[in-house]
Amino acid sequence: MEDKISVMLSEEELDKRIRELGAQISEDYKGESIFLVCILKGAAMFACELAKRITVPVVMDFMATSSYGSGTVSSGDVKIKKDLDLSPEGQNVLIVEDIIDSGNTLNFLSHLFAERNAKSVKMCTMLDKPDRREVDVAVDYTGFTIPDEFVIGFGLDYDQRYRNLPYIGVVEPADKQE
Repeated sequence: MEDKISVMLSEEELDKRIRELGAQISEDYKGESIFLVCILKGAAMFACELAKRITVPVVMDFMATSSYGSGTVSSGDVKIKKDLDLSPEGQNVLIVEDIIDSGNTLNFLSHLFAERNAKSVKMCTMLDKPDRREVDVAVDYTGFTIPDEFVIGFGLDYDQRYRNLPYIGVVEPADKQE
């Protein structure tokens, strides 16, 4: 049996919303520059598309964290797997995440960048699952608010598969189907 996937957000819906977010971020940072921190691996596609639509100067760096392993539910224990190559000190940091559910990762990162003397720290997420929130975090830019379903595509994976899908889908793993 194969996993069943149904489309939640189309490629066109994603593109339209990313353009809107890019315009809003550009307006909010007018006259400033942004240190865009892409949280790997899930946010890579979103961050690249977003960066193309931001009109103020952008420096981009990458960081990898983990709180999932191979499961579908966050463990709550955030680990840095790859740190930044550049210093965020004195920079307007914009953390770009694929999805916020528990809030643990973004809470951890916002404190980390404050400790590293960032000028400002804001957060942008492609998807927000408020029903899963364990830690209250203020997300400055949200692409879409979605229900508590396990989603894949546009960088999001299920056990490293499906990142390449151009849309956001809901997956029902073959081993969970009746």
